[in-house]
Amino acid sequence: MSAIFEGDAIQKSHCHTSLNNYSPQELALEIKAFISGVDQTQGRKLNVRDHARCAVRLLRTVPACRGAVLEHLRGVYDEYVAFFLQDLEAEGENGGTSTSGVGSTSVSNLEDVIKEVHAVLSEFIKLSPKAWAPLVSTWAVDLLGQLSSKHAGRRAAPHSSSLNELLQLWMSCAATRSLMECYSQCLAAMLAWCPDACVDALLDTSVQHSPHFDWVVAHIGSAFPGTIISRVLACGLKDFYAHGYSSAEKVNQQQAIEKSCRVPKIGSVVGILGHLASRHSDSIKKELLRMFQDSLSPPPPQNVPPHSSGAGGWENSPHLRRATVPFLLQLAALSPTLLGAVSAELVEFLRPPVLVQLQAQFQALPREEVENMLGLAVHLISQSPSGGARVLKFLADTATPSSVIISGPTPSPHDSIREACDRLLQMLLLHLHKLVYNRPESDESFPQSSAASAMPQVIPFLDELQGHISDLCAETLRLERKRHLWLHQLLCLLSVYGGPSVATEALCQLFTQARNPEELALASQLYTPLSTSLSGLLPSTVARCVAQIHTQTLDNKELAQLLNNLAIAVQSQENGGATTGSSAQSSMAAQVRVAVSSHLQDFCPLLLHGDNMVSKAAVRLLSCSQLPRACSPAHLLMICRSAVSHFFVCLRLVGEEEVSYSMRLLSRLAAYSPLALKAVLQQLVEGALHKGNRDLFGGVQEKPGDDTTQSPNLVPDLGISLLDVNCKFGTSVNFSGNVWSVFHAGVIGKGLKPPYTPSQPDPDRINQNMQTLFAVMVQCCSSGGGSPSGNARNDSAVGTSNGGFPASEPLISDQLPPINAEAAKVIAVTLVENICPDVANGELSWPPEEHSKTTVERDIHIRRCFESNPVLFHLLRVVAAGRPALCYCSVILRGLLSTLLAHWESSREPAVSDSPWHLETSCLLVSCMGEGQLLPPVLSNIHEVFPHLSPFEVRLLLLGVWEYMRGNSPMPQKFTFCADQGLFFRDFSRDGDVARYIAPIHSVLHKNIDRLGHLCWRFQV
Repeated sequence: MSAIFEGDAIQKSHCHTSLNNYSPQELALEIKAFISGVDQTQGRKLNVRDHARCAVRLLRTVPACRGAVLEHLRGVYDEYVAFFLQDLEAEGENGGTSTSGVGSTSVSNLEDVIKEVHAVLSEFIKLSPKAWAPLVSTWAVDLLGQLSSKHAGRRAAPHSSSLNELLQLWMSCAATRSLMECYSQCLAAMLAWCPDACVDALLDTSVQHSPHFDWVVAHIGSAFPGTIISRVLACGLKDFYAHGYSSAEKVNQQQAIEKSCRVPKIGSVVGILGHLASRHSDSIKKELLRMFQDSLSPPPPQNVPPHSSGAGGWENSPHLRRATVPFLLQLAALSPTLLGAVSAELVEFLRPPVLVQLQAQFQALPREEVENMLGLAVHLISQSPSGGARVLKFLADTATPSSVIISGPTPSPHDSIREACDRLLQMLLLHLHKLVYNRPESDESFPQSSAASAMPQVIPFLDELQGHISDLCAETLRLERKRHLWLHQLLCLLSVYGGPSVATEALCQLFTQARNPEELALASQLYTPLSTSLSGLLPSTVARCVAQIHTQTLDNKELAQLLNNLAIAVQSQENGGATTGSSAQSSMAAQVRVAVSSHLQDFCPLLLHGDNMVSKAAVRLLSCSQLPRACSPAHLLMICRSAVSHFFVCLRLVGEEEVSYSMRLLSRLAAYSPLALKAVLQQLVEGALHKGNRDLFGGVQEKPGDDTTQSPNLVPDLGISLLDVNCKFGTSVNFSGNVWSVFHAGVIGKGLKPPYTPSQPDPDRINQNMQTLFAVMVQCCSSGGGSPSGNARNDSAVGTSNGGFPASEPLISDQLPPINAEAAKVIAVTLVENICPDVANGELSWPPEEHSKTTVERDIHIRRCFESNPVLFHLLRVVAAGRPALCYCSVILRGLLSTLLAHWESSREPAVSDSPWHLETSCLLVSCMGEGQLLPPVLSNIHEVFPHLSPFEVRLLLLGVWEYMRGNSPMPQKFTFCADQGLFFRDFSRDGDVARYIAPIHSVLHKNIDRLGHLCWRFQV
């Protein structure tokens, strides 16, 4: 009251001139007229306008009447608002046209009074703010609340949720606009010395008239954001403490909403800050964080003034400082907007010194209150819409036991903090577990239930973490003590909550980032609980991995790691499943194997990847994966082509492990179907004969053509201009009538090209490559092209060695299954197509020896192919083992034998050892024809005597072979299948007497009986 009387004195001094205009009798009449509502001089009743003017005159002249005058003016403002809304409703009914009814007349009559009242109050506030500002601010804000609530149901008034429309409506009304301006003027005047009274009035009115009063809060907050935010928080803190701080700490997250009923102003604080958050979220965030910091910092000295923001001086009160953290928790629990504003940045302030201060502050609290606050904190974390990854990292880093061993009995100074974070993290995981697994199902069992009850519960914390799956998986794979267990449990909850998409992403990241079997085991541990609730998870995971490959989001190291991990997962069904006895791991391996088999066409291009690690991992994966039951021919041929190409790359890289994987893959492909067998064998033969692979098998590399330019660093630059040389050369020689056609040899400016010197291959490496090639071809030919036991036979064969077949011994041994005749036929036809592409497959019969004169060019070409590709002899032996496939190589055998006959006929050397290549070729040719049963045993043994004969005698014996082949053409129909042995055999007794073909042999034996007598028994019919 002292402030009011002081204001009266000041007001009397300011209104001295006004008092002189009215005598005491006139003032008495004015007071009586105001009280009775009747004009004392004329005796008539005052209308609203005149009565309001009388009140304004008393407000100017008699300060003691200001309470009654302001109370009377409430009705004036109310009547103006009623007429204003009535006019708006009338305009709406008449299509927006203005009417000249009673309402509009009353509004125009009272508008002058409203302006006069506003001018008087503004003048008083300006002249004496301490006397008038508290009174007018309380009156104005209370009247605004009453008007907003009273007229909220009018048709012209928008719904309270439409804040912008509501603000536009009331600010277009002169009465409410006048009240708003008066309150803003009072607030501006009171900021320097007493802002709490003004803000308290705003909070009280907001509690009483919310939500219809929200537009006032929004407007005032926008005009004074810093002041309103700080003062609202300070007043809310004081009210929170005054209404029972201890009881407030005992509420949990379910009771947080009920708390607003027992603490009136905290709900209003939440509403005001919620309205301001749309435009002033940064200011709110800074103020909330400042309150948190100030509550933990040491209190200022008594002689230091309060904070510059004028926050009410709560920093000087130890009780309010202790209540700040619970108050902020309560605010966050009531407002998700405020929680989202501070949750991300709050973690940055939680440094070790701050944590120590928090611990010291909470140590004085009872255990029950601390438990309740931890429960509320867990609830807030789970409902935090942003910053979840930061909060999780902070909790995991703080709760993880220190890896440094501290000597001595003194514990770490932060052990209690670590234990508290450990407890908080465990409670958070338990709370999330309950939220995730207690959610309502999407398919409602009871149709009478509401749709809202069937909606899954939203967990903002997990929603935010869905964008950090990769980081969570990386942290989990670090395998750090308890940390990876917490994160692995969180990944499981996140996968169940997010559904198949999140679970697929998590498993895909684990497969991609795992670096060893221990880390890869986390994928199996994650899949085990998810498999019970999510179906088709592993096929989706493999599809996601394939999508990563297509989009090229992985580098070479990550790609190789992913392929190796998939291969380990597939192989665990064969190796790990039996040893560990884990049915879940075996089930996962089986499903991964099936899923990978459906994407083989996506993995096979990686066989030809430029990085060796990637190609090795790809062939490892494909070699242990099963082929799909139904595969399109295009995909199958692409897989075969890539596998064969990778096989030759492996031979060049000399990687035994990679070669074994490639051999196993080719064997599986050959056993899949006849089409795959044919494709594999064709490409193996073509690849072995390709000029780029000749050096792998001891072949002769082609000499570079004349147009091949040399590298600049091979020969020095002589600085010679070929143009200048030829110009001089042209002037000295007469080329009249002709175009120049004589030039100096060599590359321009480089001189003559250096002579070509082929590289010398390593014999051991060549031998090993040949053994490997024939081993895989024998395995493919033995698989049968789709037989049920093909894969099993291949797997056992691959496990022996890289080839295991020495070049000096037969390629087919008794331990291996017989060569498939159809497979051998594929090799034979491929050899003919590559060596003699112009020859039809029907040329099986042998013409007379003189007919070879017409095929000299073709025969020479065949001989050159054998000279440049030593591997051809061994390919023929593989064909010979699959009788009767060698019949289809008749044109090759005929051409090679023709060139040998011509050579031995023209040879003038005393011994056959002077022509080593022709001698070896003659022996191999006859031996191969005998092994393929194109020759009877008596003729197939003649190669044993070749090294002891003269060139003419060798020709004589080979001519006998030609005659036999001419008389007994190599036809597949002459072979009979033996079911007991699974092979084709030829009965030479049906071909007639063989004695007439061995007469030259006996003659040569008799002539050289001294040297060949011990071999005569080999040539008896």
